[in-house]
Amino acid sequence: MANTSQETTVDVTGMTCAACATRIEKGLNKLSGVEKATVNLALDRASIRYNPEELSPREIYQKIQDLGYDVKLEQTDYTITGMTCAACSARIEKVLNKQPGIEQATVNLALETATVHYHSGMISSQDIMKKVDDLGYKATEKNEELQRSNDHREEAIKKQQQKFIISLLLSLPLLWTMVGHFGFLSFLPLLEILINPWVQMALATPVQFFIGKQFYVGAYKALKNKSANMDVLVALGTSAAYFYSVYLAVESIGHEGHPMGLYFETSAILITLILLGKLFEARAKGRSSEAIKKLMGLQAKHATVERNGQEMILPIEEVLVGDILHVKPGERIPVDGEVTEGQSAMDESMITGESIPVDKHPGDNVIGATINKNGFIKMKATKVGKDTALAQIIKVVEDAQGSKAPIQRMADTISGVFVPIVVGIAVITFLIWFLWIDPGNFASSLEKLIAVLVIACPCALGLATPTSIMAGSGRAAEYGILFKGGEHLEILIG
Repeated sequence: MANTSQETTVDVTGMTCAACATRIEKGLNKLSGVEKATVNLALDRASIRYNPEELSPREIYQKIQDLGYDVKLEQTDYTITGMTCAACSARIEKVLNKQPGIEQATVNLALETATVHYHSGMISSQDIMKKVDDLGYKATEKNEELQRSNDHREEAIKKQQQKFIISLLLSLPLLWTMVGHFGFLSFLPLLEILINPWVQMALATPVQFFIGKQFYVGAYKALKNKSANMDVLVALGTSAAYFYSVYLAVESIGHEGHPMGLYFETSAILITLILLGKLFEARAKGRSSEAIKKLMGLQAKHATVERNGQEMILPIEEVLVGDILHVKPGERIPVDGEVTEGQSAMDESMITGESIPVDKHPGDNVIGATINKNGFIKMKATKVGKDTALAQIIKVVEDAQGSKAPIQRMADTISGVFVPIVVGIAVITFLIWFLWIDPGNFASSLEKLIAVLVIACPCALGLATPTSIMAGSGRAAEYGILFKGGEHLEILIG
């Protein structure tokens, strides 16, 4: 029989002496399924060889916690591209949370981000990104440069604008033809060339397969991973209308007049309207991080540093704890620190809301991003980078915007099963219409099927809550009110 043993390493926190390591080692070795466990006090690490058929990694972690210690988790933030609706984010979140070594994964559709808490001994960041890539999306680790950049959002907005304009131009002639058939709009002239099925096909085909390619790609990726999202609904609905119209056009060859009941305009206009929704969505996402960008904009970009008796201007990222900084009147305080020489008044309104400047003397603390009003001072840097007060405020706002309120988790759960239910309802609607309400009328029954498929998209369901959390927490941050998470907003509103 093949050996099915697996090995894992766990970073353990809370050990203070050799007795702690011995206690954990004994406790783990008593677990059913553990073949060998060794604990290294110097590295704060436990190595366990176990049988996965008898024991799960979570049970190992739980045992360590039961012994009075804790298991260190890594946290990594990712930018996820390729998501189109709430079903996508729900799918990624569900798959990641099932991976061995991942304690919690939260995916935010509106921010296009994922936050993953995991055990580095069992799964690496590269493994997580590969898993997301296998699902048909793209994951990249967020870094400071990426967080400060909004280029990919701007590019997404431009792409959606271009697609929408092209789709609109091709769809308008088809819309004109459709509206011209309405009795109360008989004053609109019907152009003979636009009634020709081959002209309509020529206009609708680029919209269906070039502009609408993103829906087919998204649907393929979703179905490949045994799930369904909004793209599946759009692809099914518009394809049904388009290919039925192609069938009627081919059937009309050799017959006089033009075929009735073409639906080329239906597929093209639906795609155009959905693209308009995508454009609004992209703009909403682009505005979502305005509050964070404004906060980041408050920070000084450079600092005058005194090193080895010389003054030098360095990027703020190169300032170290203990550096002596020179701050002239009118300049922003580069980092958190303590005044060592000189005196001045500081405008701290961006932190405290107090409009009256505060006098600072040697020994007083100053806060990064506040403004030195009227005197030259020297200061010693005490907190830099992510430890500064401003960085902590930005982190709180980011966490609040990325967190999920209970109502959002409920919406994500619903949207995860929404698409298969809608497809089932659409098929049942078609059968009821075709067999009982309007027997034998395929065109009318198809119309109802398309209506159910395309109108019942769950985008608003999955996007409304995270967007409102981003807008609410971001707006509150501008007024100096910080929320630690979406659940606190929900409690306040409730």
